[in-house]
Amino acid sequence: MMFEKLAMYFQYPFVRYALIVGVLIALCSSLLGVTLVLKRFSFIGDGLSHVAFGAMSVAAVLNLTNEMLLVLPVTVISAVLLLRTGQNAKVKGDAAIAMISVGALAFGYLIMNIFAASSNLSGDVCTTLFGSTSILTLTPKEVWLCIVLSAAVVFVFVMFYNKIFAVTFDEDFSKAVGTNADGYNLLIAIVIAVIIVLAMNLVGSLLISALVIFPALSAMRLFRSFLTVTICSAVLSVVCAFSGIIISILAGTPVGSTIVAVDVAAYAVCYAAGMITGGMRK
Repeated sequence: MMFEKLAMYFQYPFVRYALIVGVLIALCSSLLGVTLVLKRFSFIGDGLSHVAFGAMSVAAVLNLTNEMLLVLPVTVISAVLLLRTGQNAKVKGDAAIAMISVGALAFGYLIMNIFAASSNLSGDVCTTLFGSTSILTLTPKEVWLCIVLSAAVVFVFVMFYNKIFAVTFDEDFSKAVGTNADGYNLLIAIVIAVIIVLAMNLVGSLLISALVIFPALSAMRLFRSFLTVTICSAVLSVVCAFSGIIISILAGTPVGSTIVAVDVAAYAVCYAAGMITGGMRK
């Protein structure tokens, strides 16, 4: 009965579009998740997502038909500023993230209140923060944009894998041997900003960090090497996103929170498996 219901849903293009975009976003999020967790920048996704929320508020007030024209540049610039501020001895990374995150969230909500363009303000805010059904109303143009940006993210990660690995584990040594560590940190910040903007419609600005953190932490419970953890994280993230979307469609639950709930369940399973096996030393 369930398979017949799924087969019926798969006949609709919007369901196929949602699965494609959801899987691609999950894959991209997981690739850099391991690096961000190891560099103690797990909540950079949280900070940038709140910046994106503020930018979306401004775009809504300006009645922009394509919000990404404003949201993407603002988020990328904020990622660069966050990196620079985080390197400042007076403002450490976690403090910089908290400062930008809270400021952008407050600014966005204030703008939405002052220039309310909708009679359902609370509904609009809740939708933006926790995700919405817009993942199920994607147009072919939006799907292709996601495919192109996701392919670019995967290409960048594969091409610069060795440099990202070096900067992640020993930034000082990388600088000593001539690697442009600041440049690669900047590249990581820009890529994660692109991922955040893509993920806004899927899980909302408050849940984006879950896509980055949970698959990486789950994989770390099972494996030890950077490569195997990254591969495992990517596989887990894709499986959880696919399962979450399917469950959401069948059960009628919110897409974003369902995906995160599946990620949490996967972490619990991996944690238990890690406790039993002690982690596979590979």
